[in-house]
Amino acid sequence: MSVPDKSIDPRLLNAAKKVFLKKGFEMASLAEICQTAGVTTGALYKRYRGKEELFAEVVSKTIREMKEFVSSLEEANLSSLTDQELYDGFFMRVENNIHWLRFLYERKEELYLLIKCASGTRYTNFHHDWSEITASLIYKYYLEIKKRGLTSVEISPEEMHVLASAVWTLYYEPLIHGFSWEQMEHHAETMHHFIDWHKVFSIRKPD
Repeated sequence: MSVPDKSIDPRLLNAAKKVFLKKGFEMASLAEICQTAGVTTGALYKRYRGKEELFAEVVSKTIREMKEFVSSLEEANLSSLTDQELYDGFFMRVENNIHWLRFLYERKEELYLLIKCASGTRYTNFHHDWSEITASLIYKYYLEIKKRGLTSVEISPEEMHVLASAVWTLYYEPLIHGFSWEQMEHHAETMHHFIDWHKVFSIRKPD
């Protein structure tokens, strides 16, 4: 009885990532991926239905971890926070920026695939979709400060999406441009000064 070659899956995924990064999803070929991995197309089709499913598998761990990263914020009980805690939560603190930037930096190849190489896959609109996730999160906090009378500014969900899209761009563009980690740390400082949610929402400082 032959023993299944368990090395094929990681070889396929590593080869697929390499080829997708080089050529993008649409220009990449399964033949080149298989040649790079040193496997047959038959071995690939035993594991994946095609190129799109293979791309999705390459980025699946990063997608899952990104969603897990924000889940605690999405599930937070905002009513349990004091006015001061809510107010402080709108600061773009350097340490928080660094935390999120490091998370993304450690997944920079997969992020590059999702943002620059995903045309033709289920992740074609990744930038828009992720902006929508972050917009919904920020809007939840905005509605809470509005309910408490800490702001009277009217922001629609559509405008919030535009703002969240701009902020998300500030996070991922350094990765696209190949920033070193030292540059990323400096960027965290820049973002702290550049984004002022307190002015955007005219948030009243709690008494």
